[in-house]
Amino acid sequence: MAVSNRITAILNFVIFLSSIPVIAAGIWLASKPDNECVQLLRWPVVVLGGLLLLVSLVGFVGAYCNRPGFLAVYLFCMALLILLLLILLVIAFTVTRPDGSHPVAGTRFQEYRLDGYSSWLRNHVTSSGSWQNVRTCLAVSDVCPKLDRQFSSAHQFFAADISPLQSGCCKPPPACGYTYETPTTWINPDNPTSDPDCLMWSNERTRLCYDCSGCKAGLLGNLRQEWRKANAVLIVAVVVLIFVYLVACAAYKNAQIQNISVRYKHGWI
Repeated sequence: MAVSNRITAILNFVIFLSSIPVIAAGIWLASKPDNECVQLLRWPVVVLGGLLLLVSLVGFVGAYCNRPGFLAVYLFCMALLILLLLILLVIAFTVTRPDGSHPVAGTRFQEYRLDGYSSWLRNHVTSSGSWQNVRTCLAVSDVCPKLDRQFSSAHQFFAADISPLQSGCCKPPPACGYTYETPTTWINPDNPTSDPDCLMWSNERTRLCYDCSGCKAGLLGNLRQEWRKANAVLIVAVVVLIFVYLVACAAYKNAQIQNISVRYKHGWI
């Protein structure tokens, strides 16, 4: 076995093993309460892990058994996978560049504005056709109720670093002047007309601020955080796959040369 073939086989075996935790991470991400209501990010991780597993298996067999046909299929699929990752990376950087967050005095958490995020995210996540399903899912999730279990006082709550989704959906906007009772129960607004979301707030567990623009913006804030984390993974994946692809090209060339040499030796050509 040529050196390039051996290296390609080893690298693809490592990628094959690495794809298993990638798939597991995608399944775990899909079950997270903060993301279970939006399928925009979770399933691509599972699909990416599955593609890595299949392509690396083909590359391993082709390199280890010195099969030019397998390597040719592997190189074609790997090129498509690299192209797909590059497209995802560009999209991820483009849609997560705008940030709709702004600090709130006296707290650690932030508020979020819809107009601060990319139009693509707004159209695909918070449009009237999509939001009703997301809103229904949030209302039965544990995203907001768990705040009541975590914080027993206003001091603890305002000093907490809650998620964008919780900041936008589980409490009224600070400008309304509501008085804290529990993280999801607020009374006596001082200025209920300062923000359109003030009139949408309700202490009912199935309503809260799920119809508020701030809740939609908070969801986009959550997605932005997830995409930012995904960007780092995508960059590493692209660099590694390009390196493996170049080594595999050398292995494919060696396999072809060796195949021609064997044919010539036996008088087949």
